[in-house]
Amino acid sequence: MDSYHIDKARVRASFGRAARSYDASAILQQQVREEMLSRLDLVKLAPQAILDAGCGTGAASHDLRKRFASAQVVSLDFALPMLEKTRAAGHHTGLIGQIKSLWTSEKHHLLCADIESLPLASRSMDLVWSNLAIQWCNDLDAALQEFYRVLQPAGLLMFSTFGPDTLKELRAASSGQNGVTSVSRFLDMHDIGDALIRAGFSAPVLDVERFTLTYDDAKSVMHDLKSIGANNATHSRARGLLGRGFLEKLAANYEQFRLAGKLPATFEVVYGHAWRGQDKALFEHGVSPISFKTRHKPTE
Repeated sequence: MDSYHIDKARVRASFGRAARSYDASAILQQQVREEMLSRLDLVKLAPQAILDAGCGTGAASHDLRKRFASAQVVSLDFALPMLEKTRAAGHHTGLIGQIKSLWTSEKHHLLCADIESLPLASRSMDLVWSNLAIQWCNDLDAALQEFYRVLQPAGLLMFSTFGPDTLKELRAASSGQNGVTSVSRFLDMHDIGDALIRAGFSAPVLDVERFTLTYDDAKSVMHDLKSIGANNATHSRARGLLGRGFLEKLAANYEQFRLAGKLPATFEVVYGHAWRGQDKALFEHGVSPISFKTRHKPTE
């Protein structure tokens, strides 16, 4: 198995445990969400159905509900405690069930499911929004194909995710452990763009922004990641409790990056949006028609 394969059960459990502490620690997620919302100002869009894929505690869902008051909003996450926080923040009651169950108010729906396998009807959404969630997918192509499937023709996908420079200091400080992975593998912007094209999206636009958070010590970096549920969930992670020797070595290695009295943690954020093209017309038996221009013979 790929060393960087994500253990989805561990991710789900980590985010479930972090639901209560998430909002207080998710400073970067808030900044990225606000940047994404500002970019919506530049798009002419009046969606009637919106999917917030990987909604976390639902901050973006509530922002989108305010912005598009007539739209139905589906808040989707695979950690049920995150959806319970989403419900509480919206002053709703009545979340029902477990995986792939749907709770519904008049215009707000809570759905517990995996982005890579969406239990939604094809062509049912006008806008798919996903803030810092798709990096937890093992198969980006599958996730993007699902986004494409549930979007209406001419629907918009808007997302953010992490690029390869994310947590580069932590990755370097914890290197040297044979066969052990300490930080997830994040895809380059150009690879994400290629995946969008493969999924069928047209005119993808991507750009990168780098954020640097600063900390007093390496332990604080690890604590912040744990507070938002971003624990190491790769297949080749160290199992069991990490010994004092490992943590002391990590902290010592991290010191090489100290600047102006603080330790940096870099996050490379990739922003992207793309449109779902119109479906091609089909004849019976799924055959697509081909039209030819008529070449007129010149008159003599």
